[in-house]
Amino acid sequence: MSESFAELFEESLKAVEMEPGAIVTGTIVDIDEDWVTVHAGLKSEGVIPRSQFVDEKGNFELSIGDQVKVAMEAVDDGFGETRLSREKARRAEVWMVLEEAFEGAKKIPGFLQGKVKGGFTVDIDGIRAFLPGSLVDMRPVREVTHLEGKELEFKVIKLDQRRNNVVVSRRAVLEEENSVEREALLTSLAEGMDLKGIVKNLTDYGAFVDLGGVDGLLHITDMAWRRIKHPSEIVNVGDEIRVRVLKFDRDRQRVSLGLKQLGEDPWVEIKARYPENHIVEGKVTNLTDYGCFVEIEEGVEGLVHVSEMDWTNKNIHPSKVVQVGDDVKVMILDIDEDRRRISLGIKQTQMNPWEQFSASFGKGDKITGTIKSITDFGIFIGLDGGIDGLVHLSDISWNDTGEQAVRDYQKGQEVTTVVLAIDPERERISLGIKQLEDDPFNDYVAVNDRGAIVTGTVVEVTEKDAIIKLAEEVEGVLRASELSQERVEDARTVLKAGDEVEVKITAVDRKNRTLNLSVKAKDIEDEREAMREHKEREQESSAATTIGDLIREKMDQQGS
Repeated sequence: MSESFAELFEESLKAVEMEPGAIVTGTIVDIDEDWVTVHAGLKSEGVIPRSQFVDEKGNFELSIGDQVKVAMEAVDDGFGETRLSREKARRAEVWMVLEEAFEGAKKIPGFLQGKVKGGFTVDIDGIRAFLPGSLVDMRPVREVTHLEGKELEFKVIKLDQRRNNVVVSRRAVLEEENSVEREALLTSLAEGMDLKGIVKNLTDYGAFVDLGGVDGLLHITDMAWRRIKHPSEIVNVGDEIRVRVLKFDRDRQRVSLGLKQLGEDPWVEIKARYPENHIVEGKVTNLTDYGCFVEIEEGVEGLVHVSEMDWTNKNIHPSKVVQVGDDVKVMILDIDEDRRRISLGIKQTQMNPWEQFSASFGKGDKITGTIKSITDFGIFIGLDGGIDGLVHLSDISWNDTGEQAVRDYQKGQEVTTVVLAIDPERERISLGIKQLEDDPFNDYVAVNDRGAIVTGTVVEVTEKDAIIKLAEEVEGVLRASELSQERVEDARTVLKAGDEVEVKITAVDRKNRTLNLSVKAKDIEDEREAMREHKEREQESSAATTIGDLIREKMDQQGS
C-alpha cells in the first residue's frame, strides 16, 4: 500500500466535522449497565450515560451495532478520550424539526404540562415551549385539566434557538382542521336539529359545546328542567353529549343549544298530576333565607316559603327545619303553569295546632300554661302544640288596672286561665284570669240596674264629687251637681267620709265598670212619687162622697 494506516485515518478525520457541538453518526460498540460506548470514526471511542438513550417511557431499546446520532463535546478532553452526548444531539434534532415546522407551517406533536403566567408549558420532545392562554382553543378556557398528559398538535408561531424561545398555538391547528367542517356545518345547521358535540369549556352561566368546527352555547337554564347551581352538575369538559339547536344566528354565527329539550317537559299537564292540597314526597335541593326548594319529580321543583314551614314560627330560618338532601312531605298549595312556579307547604302536612286546640277546648274551659312573655298589652301563655294564648291586660283583674295587675306575674310562672275565644283562622286564642272569679260589679248591677235606689257609704270626697261604696268591690261616683236640687259648689260642704247616703243609679257603664249616682234624681223621684200618692188619695175621697149621695137619694125615693 502506498499510504500508511495513519495517513488514511487522518484523511477520515477530515471528513468528520471536528467542531464541538457538531452532530455526527456513530455506531454502538458496547453496552453495560451504566454506559453506552459509541465509535464515531474519531481517534477514540466515546462513552455516553445509558440514561441518555432512555425514551420518555423509560425504555432502552438499542443494541450493539445500531447507529445513533450524537453531539461532539470534545475530540480530545486532554486525557486522550472523546466526549460525546446523545442528549445534545437529540435536542439539536428537535430544533431542526421545529425549524422545519416553523418554516413550513406544519403541525408538530407535544404534551401540555403545567400552568404558568399568561399561559401553559408544552413539552415537544424535551424542548419546553410556551402556549399562550388565548391560543389553547378557539375560545378562552379557564381549565385545561382534561388536556394535560394528552398528545396534542400545535403550530410553531415563534422560534429563537439562541434564546431557547419557542411559542406554539393549538388554536391555529383547530381553526385549520375545522375550517372545512365548519363551512359544511354552517350550511346545514338549522333550528330544531339534534347534534352530537364535545363539551369544551364550562362557565358559571353554561357550557360551550364543539359541534364540529362550530361552538354552541348550552345555557345553564337549558341543561335540565330542574334548578341547578353550576353546569358541572350536568356535564364535564370532554363529555360527548347530544344537544338540540334552539336558535341559530347565521349572520353572527351564534348557536344556542338545549339539552333538557331532548326529553319531555315535566310541566305539561302538571296540575292534573298534582292537584291543590295534594300531599306528595320530595327532596330538598336548596336553602335560601326566604325558604327551601323541594324537587317533587325530575325537573319539577317548588318553593316552600318560610311562612309555610312551621305553624308557630313564621320567621324561622329554613335550616332549622330541613337540610339539603332531606326527604320531606309537602302539600301542593298553588301551581302557576305559565311562570312554572309551585308553592308548597310543609306545615300543612301536620295537624294545625290552632284547629287541634279548637277541637279540644271551648269557651269557658279552664287551661293551665306557663307564661312565655309579658308585653305592654298582655301576658302570653304557652299551650300544648307550641302555640300561645293571650291574656289581655283588661282580663287580668276585675278591680285593678291591667298595668297594676300584671306586676304580680313573671316569665316562667304557671297560671290557670279561662278560654274566652278561639279563632283558628287568625291563629288567636284569648284567655282570661279574672274570669276565674265572679265579677262583683256584674253581680251587683244584675240586681241594681239603672234607675234603682240604693244605699252606700262615702269613702272619699273631693270638691267635684264623692266616691260611694255600694257593695264589696263595687263603687259609684256621685258628682257635686247631683247632690241636691239646689246648686252645690263643693261636695265637701255636704258630705264627709263615713256618711251613709241613699242615691239613685242614673247610668251603668259595663265596659268601664262605672256607676253614676244621684241624690237629686232620687229626691225628684221621691217628690213625684209623693205627689202621685196624694193625687190618688184625693181621687178616692171624691169618688166615695158621690156614691153615698146617690145611695141615699135612691133610698128616699123608695120610701115615698
